[in-house]
Amino acid sequence: MSLDLHFLLFLLLRMAIAAAFVVTASIITERSGPVIGALIATLPVSAGPSYVFLAIDHDAAFVAQGALASLPVNAATILMCLTYVVLSQRHTLVVSCGSAFAVWIGMASIIRQFDWSLAAGLAANLIAFGICIPLLARYRHAKMPLVTRRWYDVPMRAALVATLVAIVVSTSSWVGPRISGIIALFPVVFSSIMVILHPRIGGPPTAAVLANSAWGLLGFGMAIAVLHVAVVWFGSVAGLCLALATCVAWNLTLWGIGRRALRRARPMP
Repeated sequence: MSLDLHFLLFLLLRMAIAAAFVVTASIITERSGPVIGALIATLPVSAGPSYVFLAIDHDAAFVAQGALASLPVNAATILMCLTYVVLSQRHTLVVSCGSAFAVWIGMASIIRQFDWSLAAGLAANLIAFGICIPLLARYRHAKMPLVTRRWYDVPMRAALVATLVAIVVSTSSWVGPRISGIIALFPVVFSSIMVILHPRIGGPPTAAVLANSAWGLLGFGMAIAVLHVAVVWFGSVAGLCLALATCVAWNLTLWGIGRRALRRARPMP
């Protein structure tokens, strides 16, 4: 088997694995409601496979440097969400999504110009989330109409994630860890939520899903910081596992807090 054919087959296998992962997550999300769906959406559904395959192809130092570049990109993602949530209350999908994507691309272009330290990346997240979470709070509650899944919804999400994995894997060797880390955090899941749900149920209900994702996305940023530190100390496998455990533990904590708040809010019989 030629080297090129071997690479192509291995790349297709990686894309298929990533697609299967996002299909499973998408089905669980659709059956769980907006709050649980938002928590699942902030798990590393798209970035996770990208980083796993980066760890297979590169050493721990490469993964650590990529995570360091990804950390401030997480702040760009919450600013993208805020842009969409505010504009989608009154504007069309094209205006809302187009503006949100422009914000993310603009922020990512600025981020790639600098060498980020862990402290600077964490500070960027704290500032961005400190501003965005209070502003998003008023948009978290909206009447959610029944969503009928179309035949192309899940394949489209799977194709987006598979494409992202293909780009990261095939370009990482020549673009380096910084650009790879930025590409790996392109918000595929949030993008698919906007594109799929907005035309079907309207802007405000779609915005509610993203607004509920803010706290989960903050935990995702913490997981990226854990990944950066852990891969240096314990290696890529342990670092990836600890980062995933951070995401899961954070979202389970959010879910538990929400459940307790709901019980207290219910009137006594």
